[in-house]
Amino acid sequence: MSTNATETLPRLSDEELVKLLQVMKGVDSVELKVTLPASETRTVIRALDMDPVEAQPRQVFFFDTPDLALNAAGVVVRARRVQGGRGDTVIKLRPVVPEELSAELRRQTAFNVEVDVIPGGFVCSASFKGRTTGQEIRGVVNGATPLRKVFSKEQRAFYAEHAPEGIDLDGLTTLGPTFVLKLAFEPSVIGRRMVAELWFYPDGSRVFELSTKCLPSEAFQVAAEARAYLASNGVKLGGEQATKTKTALEFFRDELKASAATT
Repeated sequence: MSTNATETLPRLSDEELVKLLQVMKGVDSVELKVTLPASETRTVIRALDMDPVEAQPRQVFFFDTPDLALNAAGVVVRARRVQGGRGDTVIKLRPVVPEELSAELRRQTAFNVEVDVIPGGFVCSASFKGRTTGQEIRGVVNGATPLRKVFSKEQRAFYAEHAPEGIDLDGLTTLGPTFVLKLAFEPSVIGRRMVAELWFYPDGSRVFELSTKCLPSEAFQVAAEARAYLASNGVKLGGEQATKTKTALEFFRDELKASAATT
């Protein structure tokens, strides 16, 4: 069984590869990602013997200004509702230079510095994570609870330090939700957890992503093993490399603009 995509993925230049190697010296983890054509979803699911029934439904909300001023400043604010009543939050800053982050911040257990590697590019980010409940997030998006209530004191301080002046958490606009199906699976041939995510946008478009995480010292070996695994199952890597966050933010920004234009 083979997908129909042709292998046209971009590759890192020698200069970019040197920069990636330098960045990886200071990060906690590496996430390897590839976007596959959404039209190939069913084919890839069969080829990799994934069980769609085990996929976990999620709702993802981003919070920004209507013109995405936070995103332009490299700040991402997200809350996520997970099946079973759970929820989580994150304040993310990207790109970052690991060496410029304070040692005190790096010691926080909820703080993580990671480099996301996609075909032809990479970005280093710092994430301050938090726990909440799905019901608390519902309260925020329904207007019953201030947004700051679902973020920890440490997360709020991290936001205040990096957000543009004058943009308060409670004044942000809700962008979403985006419905997501997440399926974790572990192919025995590589003995490593992989994650498939299918993001559904309100206009019917989708983003289908495969990813796996590893230690910085393992990154190149894991990338080679994962690529060989996909190739051996007929999954040819090709198609536009879309980022889930960017796609969601731009979709809801444009939706707000269109709504404002008709009122």
